Amino acid sequence: MNYLFFIVMLPLLASMIVSFIPGSQAKAIRNVTLGASGLSAILSLVAFCTFQVDGGLQFETKWIWVESLGLNFHLGADGINIGIIFMGAVVAFASVCCAGDITHRVKEFYVLLNIMIGGVLGAFASMDLFFFYFFHELALVPTFIMIGVWGRGQNRNYAAYKITLYLSLGALLALIGLIGVYVQADADSFSIPDLINKVKEQSIDESAQKWIFPLLMFGFGILVSLWPFHTWAPLGYSAAPTATAMLHAGVLKKFGLYGLIRIAIPMAPVGAQYWLGILAWLAMANLLFCGLVAVRQKDLNLLIGNSSVAHMGFIFLGIASMNIIGLTGAVLVMIAHGLLAALAFGLSGHFYQQNSSLDMTQMGGLLRKMPLAGSAFLMAMMAGCGLPGFANFAGELTIFFAAWAAGYKLITVIAVWSALVVGGLYMLRAIRNILHGPQGGTWKNSKDSSPLVTTAFGLLLALLLVFGFAPNLLTKGIEIEVKKIVYLVKPDIDEAKHLDVVTR
Repeated sequence: MNYLFFIVMLPLLASMIVSFIPGSQAKAIRNVTLGASGLSAILSLVAFCTFQVDGGLQFETKWIWVESLGLNFHLGADGINIGIIFMGAVVAFASVCCAGDITHRVKEFYVLLNIMIGGVLGAFASMDLFFFYFFHELALVPTFIMIGVWGRGQNRNYAAYKITLYLSLGALLALIGLIGVYVQADADSFSIPDLINKVKEQSIDESAQKWIFPLLMFGFGILVSLWPFHTWAPLGYSAAPTATAMLHAGVLKKFGLYGLIRIAIPMAPVGAQYWLGILAWLAMANLLFCGLVAVRQKDLNLLIGNSSVAHMGFIFLGIASMNIIGLTGAVLVMIAHGLLAALAFGLSGHFYQQNSSLDMTQMGGLLRKMPLAGSAFLMAMMAGCGLPGFANFAGELTIFFAAWAAGYKLITVIAVWSALVVGGLYMLRAIRNILHGPQGGTWKNSKDSSPLVTTAFGLLLALLLVFGFAPNLLTKGIEIEVKKIVYLVKPDIDEAKHLDVVTR
C-alpha cells in the first residue's frame, strides 16, 4: 500500500476542507485537523512497523509530472527517512493537540498549520529533487506568517522578519547548490536515486564539488541553525505559537540535516572530505557557545531554543565523523531531538497559557500544582541531559565514539564536557526553578494539562523511551543505508568496515 501518499496528502486535504468551514466553527475546524493528523500518525506507525529493513526503497508512489524535464512526483521510504517520517507524523499530531492557545482567526491558522504539516512530511518522503525542495518551501512560508500573525511577545514582528531573512538565505544557498549538482552531473532527471547512481558512474568534477558542497553545507546549515548563523532560532521559537514551534524545531529543522546526508554528501563526496573538518569545529561551537548562552537564560522558551541549537552540534559532529556509526548516530539523534524539542516546546506553551509568562524566576513549585505537566517536564529535562533510557543517550553516545574514531579527539572531549557539564547545568537549573521551591504567587490559578494535551505529552515521552531502550528499531535500517554513503566518500570498503568495527 502507498502509505506515504496518504500520510502526506491527508493534511493537505484537511487544509482544503478547513478552508470551506465557517470561521465561527472553531471546534469543527480543530476536529478536522486532529482527525487528519491523527490518521497520518497511525498510517506512519503502520508503515514503520511493516517496513522491511533490507527491502530498499518502499511504499513508493511515482507519477510522471513533466516528462520533458524529468520531473516526477516520487515518494519513497528507506532506512534513513522512515523513522523521520514516523517521528514527523507523531509530532504533527502532538502539535495539533497543543494548539489550543489559538483563539482568533482560528480558521486561517489551521489552514496554514495543515499546509505546514503536509509540506514537512512531503519533504522527507520525496525522492525527487524538485519536490524535495518544493515541499520544504511549502512548509516554510506558513511558518513566517504564523509567527507574524499569531506569535507572542513584543518582538514577534522582529522575530518573523529575522527568521524569514535567515531561512530565505539558507534556502537560496541550498537551491544554488542543488542546481549546481543537477548541472554538473549532466542529469536528465531530478530523481534523487537516479542522480546518485549517475554520480557513482561518473563523478562530478572535483573542483566543482569543492564549491558545491559548501553551498549545500552552509545553505542547509543555516536552516538547521549552524553556528554562527543560529541567532534566528531562539528568538523565533520564543515568539512562535506553540504548535509552530513544536513542528519547526521538532521536524522542519531536520530538513537541512537530512539534506546533508541524503544529497550533499552522496553527490559531492570529494567536497565533503574537504569541508567536513570545518563542519566538526562549527559543531563544537554549537555545543559549547550555545550551551553557555542557555545557562544564562531566565526565559524558559529562550533556554529551550538555545538548548535546541546546542543539540544540533551533536548531529553535525556525527555527520562530520563520516563513518558508519557516526551517521547512524546522527540520524538517531535527529529523531530523538525531534521528539524532545516538540515535547519541551509543548510544555512551555502549556505553562505560558496558564500565566502569560515564562520567567523561570517567578515560577517554582509547579510539580505540586501541575503533577502531570510537571512530571513530563522533569522527564523532558532528564532526556535533554542525555540520561540513559532515553533515545538521546543512545544517539549521543555513538556520536562521541564516532568522532573519537574519526580523529576529532579534542572536539570530542569538549563535546562531552558541554553535554555533561553545561547541558546538565541549565537543565537542572530549569528543574529547580520551575518544579521545586515555593510556588510563584501568580501561578495560584494555573491548571494541569488537559486530557488531550496530556495524551500528546505521553505519546512523545513514550517514543523517547521506546527508542531509548530499543534503538535497534531505528538503527538496523539506518545502518544499511549510511553504509552506502560512507562507501561513496571512502571507496575502500575495508576502511568503511574498519570504522564500523572500531566504533562499536
